[in-house]
Amino acid sequence: MKHYSILFIFLSFIMISFGQNGNEIVYNLQDCIDIALKNNLDLKSATLRAETASVNFKQSKNALLPSLNGSYNLGKTSGRSIDPFTNSYSNERITFSNAGLQADAVIFNGFRLLNSWKQQKFNLLASEMEQEEAKQNLILDVTLAYLRVMSNKDLLNLAKNRLEGTVGQLNRLKSLFEEEVGNPSEYRDIQGLKASDEANIIDAENNYITAKLNLKQLLNSETDFELAVIDVPLDFAVYKNSFEEVYDSAIQNLATVKASEYRLDAAKKGVSVAKSQYIPEVSIFANLGTNYSSAAQVFNEGQTSIVENGDFVTVSGQDYSVLTETTEFIPEDISYKDQFENNFNSAVGVAVSFPLFNGFRAKNNIAIEKIKKEEALVEFDRTKIELRTAIKQAYNTMVAAFKRYKILKSQVTAYEESLRINEIRFNNGASNSVDYIISKNNLDNAQINFNNVKYEYLLRQKVLDYYKGL
Repeated sequence: MKHYSILFIFLSFIMISFGQNGNEIVYNLQDCIDIALKNNLDLKSATLRAETASVNFKQSKNALLPSLNGSYNLGKTSGRSIDPFTNSYSNERITFSNAGLQADAVIFNGFRLLNSWKQQKFNLLASEMEQEEAKQNLILDVTLAYLRVMSNKDLLNLAKNRLEGTVGQLNRLKSLFEEEVGNPSEYRDIQGLKASDEANIIDAENNYITAKLNLKQLLNSETDFELAVIDVPLDFAVYKNSFEEVYDSAIQNLATVKASEYRLDAAKKGVSVAKSQYIPEVSIFANLGTNYSSAAQVFNEGQTSIVENGDFVTVSGQDYSVLTETTEFIPEDISYKDQFENNFNSAVGVAVSFPLFNGFRAKNNIAIEKIKKEEALVEFDRTKIELRTAIKQAYNTMVAAFKRYKILKSQVTAYEESLRINEIRFNNGASNSVDYIISKNNLDNAQINFNNVKYEYLLRQKVLDYYKGL
């Protein structure tokens, strides 16, 4: 029965704990990365630029196809105008209509359309790499921000543990102080140490909140959440890659390098596009057309009659009138459908355009495109130089952090033993509070420095992994 009671208490404790933490949102590192990839505004902007480049690429590709356009109009004219049916002048109100179909295809223009298509293809690849670069940068920034939150959280816990130890020591001295036993200044020294520890907690909490806000900004989220604790190795091994290996991997894999290279390729094609302005353009065309006019009429043959035409002939001194047979013609409007069928016309041909003089526009465009190519080349070289410098700095910082990690680890061990000894001596009255406070501060500072260098080394490892394309 006793075992059932213990089991009941244990299950109740679990249910209470679950009820208290059931509404708490906890994100791990992958959760944060997924949320950032979905919500981050900088990444959305890069995605939209890539989509724009995709549309431009499709447009340049479609420009290689023939063009086909149709036209239709319907209107009225009044006053003196040209009848579109007879091409003669008319001074009446006329309803007119025209319809046409035009086709045009470029046969040759110095490969301008083809080079434009290739240029937009390189621009599209560059935009896609820039989108990937923004994604990689975001993942790295979220990872580093996550680790900074963890680092500040560890520092906050260290500050709370320091205060807890100080409070325990203060409670021990408080009874002696109230009984007026021992040195009263030692109680006051520990009181001052407690105030210092409390101030350190406030600073640590503020740094933790700031680090968390920076992470929230990357996630573009206002949701309040806690972060899952990550396992930081208790000991680190030497980084297995050299600086040159990291740099070579970055040149081969990093999206920012590929984007800069594609921009250079696009600029080279831009020069070829500009040079095509010196080349004649050859195209073929075909036109179909027809028209309608309300003034168009057809005259149908009607009744015939014998009438005098005003002439006469004289026979034997006698005048006789000349009679003429006349036919009456009745006007009839030609229907809209019949006119469109009867007035149908077509034309096909070849057109050649020769660039003779255009105010040196072609020459200046070529000069501008060559400058853009040089700018792209400079930007490509700058990207590699800045990348090499950044990797070198990160690598040197990582090496220095590893060396400091080894030293500070032994320092923490030494100060822990020193505090243990001084605390025993202080509790037994063999030393004063000054020695105890100095020893405690030494350990506290050593633990802070050790925590910082531990995360510094881990951060630099992640940065170098990023440069390697991981």
